Amino acid sequence: MITFKPIELDDKDRVQKYTLRSWRRNCDLSFSNLYSWRFLYRTEIAEKDGFLLFRFYADNQLAYMMPVGEGNLHSILEELMEDARSLGAPFRLLGVCVGMRAELESAFPFQFDFEADRDYFDYVYLRTDLATLRGKKFQPKRNHINKFKAAYPDYEYKLLTPELISECLQLETEWCKANDCAENQALQDERRSMTAALEHMEQLDIQGGVLYVGGKIVAFTFGAPINQETFDTCVEKADTDIEGAYAMINYEFANHIPEQYIYINREEDLGLEGLRRAKLSYHPEILLEKYVAELK
Repeated sequence: MITFKPIELDDKDRVQKYTLRSWRRNCDLSFSNLYSWRFLYRTEIAEKDGFLLFRFYADNQLAYMMPVGEGNLHSILEELMEDARSLGAPFRLLGVCVGMRAELESAFPFQFDFEADRDYFDYVYLRTDLATLRGKKFQPKRNHINKFKAAYPDYEYKLLTPELISECLQLETEWCKANDCAENQALQDERRSMTAALEHMEQLDIQGGVLYVGGKIVAFTFGAPINQETFDTCVEKADTDIEGAYAMINYEFANHIPEQYIYINREEDLGLEGLRRAKLSYHPEILLEKYVAELK
């Protein structure tokens, strides 16, 4: 029997004991995301037989993530299947990436159906690509940066600190008004998650940056580690009236993320056409496929 408990802030070390040593780069494993989105997914965790286990609800349906750790994968998955049966629910795994799919198929040959979930594929970039924008393919991005610098020579980039959070939330409030957040539950959920993360930014190891023009915040961003070589950009917001603000905050932040991180995961596009175009325009090194796996 597996004993799950709701994920809490003081579980960070317990969770990162597994995730920071893992090869997995999916944004679902950032502790900042796990904690700040717990209100929506009712995320629970457990440790057993060398694995960290996750149980949660997506669209009010029970789901699990692939166990993180080392040990007998077949045995621990059988226990998760029994846990689902005890709750009267079918067994399904969400966020199964390519490497995880191979592990699952090896442990349970021909027993799972896999459905690709393109809207939730992660965009993973080389940090050096985003920080240097070298090469012909990034010429349009360099043009955006140069245009921004010419238009706003007084701009200033600062590291995000707790003292700046209220100003960031004010910008986000203005962004929400412009984007009709009141009519969009997903955007309301994002604001709740973002606020929870910022309230505990120091405990969550959150790193971020703020862009000023004329002494006013026009963009901010923040993220947290996924593993020892992959950093997750959780949130990026900018005043759309300031042309180039998104490109500039992206560029500056990539230059301030510690060099130990080879990759930057900029998360999913959620099927939003404009967001998909924007993420593809930065030429991801990896488009991290994710599947829903269900027992046949």
